[in-house]
Amino acid sequence: MKIKPHKKFENIFWLDNKICTKNLVKGKQVYGEKIIKIKNNEYRIWDPRRSKPSAAIYKKIQTFPIKSGTKILYLGIASGTTASHFSDIIGKKGIIYGIEISERVLRELLEVAEDRKNIVPILADAQTPEKYSWIEQVDVVYADVAMREQSDILIRNCEYFLKDDGYAIIAIKARSIDVTKSPTKIYNQQRKILERHFKVKEFVILDPYEKDHCMFILKKK
Repeated sequence: MKIKPHKKFENIFWLDNKICTKNLVKGKQVYGEKIIKIKNNEYRIWDPRRSKPSAAIYKKIQTFPIKSGTKILYLGIASGTTASHFSDIIGKKGIIYGIEISERVLRELLEVAEDRKNIVPILADAQTPEKYSWIEQVDVVYADVAMREQSDILIRNCEYFLKDDGYAIIAIKARSIDVTKSPTKIYNQQRKILERHFKVKEFVILDPYEKDHCMFILKKK
């Protein structure tokens, strides 16, 4: 097996035709992902059917602002599947502030964060950023919140926490907004909301990896 760095994105690799990240915590799986050992390193396969940013990379996005040392606010971090790969990418100099509303799910994240010292689990509602206003300014706000007001939640958090030159990334779940409208119509509606506050750098539909999902990569205006 031959490992090759991604041509555009830092700390992301191709292993044959699969995307992977270099394991920050050797010997540890997070969600049952396959681990490949090459020389003195371990690489974790980044499953596009379990993680929306991986799906977006497979769909050939050209912009991915997460790299070594990046500070991230992650809205809807859940049990840490995607966050663990972000953790690999940002390394020991980066940090992820992970907002999760479910106590049960957060307990699973705590186990991941115990090994990965660059993840800070926070039990909170992403709709009320004023309640975790102690968080520092970040380079990237990433949102994966399956709620009707998901774009508004991203905007509100960016107003609090995103640096002036920062990026926002949002995974839109069409069915969480309106089950009666076509996903395409919903994506267009959400674009109009987001464009009031951001420049849209990229838009990608995540099918077939994530049905009825899209992703926007945004730059603060």
